[in-house]
Amino acid sequence: MKIILRICFCILILTGLSHSNEVKVFEFTERELSELQVRKVRGAENNTIYTLGSNEEGNYYKAIANNAASGLGKEIRIDLNKTPIINITWKIEKDLPGIKENTKKGHDFAARVFAVKKIGATPLSNRAINYVFSSNNEIGFNSPSPYTKKSIDNVLSTTKDNLNKWITVKANVKEDFKKFHDLDVNELDGLAIMSDTDNSKLNAIAYYQNIYFSAE
Repeated sequence: MKIILRICFCILILTGLSHSNEVKVFEFTERELSELQVRKVRGAENNTIYTLGSNEEGNYYKAIANNAASGLGKEIRIDLNKTPIINITWKIEKDLPGIKENTKKGHDFAARVFAVKKIGATPLSNRAINYVFSSNNEIGFNSPSPYTKKSIDNVLSTTKDNLNKWITVKANVKEDFKKFHDLDVNELDGLAIMSDTDNSKLNAIAYYQNIYFSAE
């Protein structure tokens, strides 16, 4: 997968909605899904297919990646001094066992959420932390992308324990940018979701729901 798509999505400029000390990222509606631009990774044979669904907890986006790689995202300003904690509810129905996720041939994840900080004038200068739902590594495992050290993969969930189960995870994005990039980041510039299988040529099915930032 190419470097630009791994660290930046050139996407719609939308404003996050805040309530108290929470900032919602995605609305999870048909209108939003139709307005979000799907950015295909250069070289990927297919787009990941995103559809809207719902359960007792509300709406979600379902992603089906069949030898595919494309993402959905927003350019959104998040004040990390006020709301540094990202909260993600997600599920993997079909995972990607047996691949080496920190290699170019195996650098696929059934579900990931990109947190992007603009550093310079071009996308190549951006920094990213990819919060991933791993099919092979343990929670807490982290590694630079095999395509660029400017993007770090950080495992928040693993299908070893939670295959086909909804789970909610959280991480301190401000602290993670300091830890992984040695950057004091006050404001986040964008967020994206992506399910990709273009390197492994496998199939994955994932669900994303209720992604927001909070004070704690």
